[in-house]
Amino acid sequence: MEFDILTIFPNLFDSYLKEALIKRAVKNKIISVKAVNLRDFASGVHHQVDDRPFGGGPGMVLKIEPIVRAVGSILRISNFQFPISKQIRKTKLPKTRVILFSTRGKKLDAKTAKRLSKYKKLILICGRYEGVDERVAKYVADEEISIGDYILNGGELASLVLIETVSRFLPNFLGKYESLEELKGSYPAYTRPPVYEIGKLKARVPEVLLSGNHQKIAQWRQKFGGK
Repeated sequence: MEFDILTIFPNLFDSYLKEALIKRAVKNKIISVKAVNLRDFASGVHHQVDDRPFGGGPGMVLKIEPIVRAVGSILRISNFQFPISKQIRKTKLPKTRVILFSTRGKKLDAKTAKRLSKYKKLILICGRYEGVDERVAKYVADEEISIGDYILNGGELASLVLIETVSRFLPNFLGKYESLEELKGSYPAYTRPPVYEIGKLKARVPEVLLSGNHQKIAQWRQKFGGK
């Protein structure tokens, strides 16, 4: 699966993508992740990607032109015209979805992540400053997504959250598919030692987990949300 991240800070992703399961998934060609610098698609001497909002107000807004050019370049479509999302679906390209991160978007959950994992390519548009020209949401993006009821400085962290959440549904990303919390549920977990002394306190593992009785263990886990 391919992830293309449209951002003005492409170096923000370097460390995260070189660690843990994401690094292994890239190495094993389960996923590919590319940070696309929007400034490379901006016009003018200064490669300006933002401008003042019409109607006044504080801050700057990301321009539509570099975003359109970047999406067109990724999909290798020349003379990109509106409505872009419809044009994408009409071409014989791999199954593609263009996502804009927005506080007004649909909340990212397991159901959404599983749906997105069926696509071949996800193009992720990261906003900054006071947001993105609304025509991007209307004509370029297939959908808007939010990762929670809070505000970030931009969409870069949101894109990493989405990449990891979606990737977990891909075959061979996890060591065992049964490890998906969506399948096994969420419950308290313990490991050795069975008794850990903290000063005068003896913190013990629940006896049922030491019993070897898998039926009782399953029943105990179900009380906390296990499946």
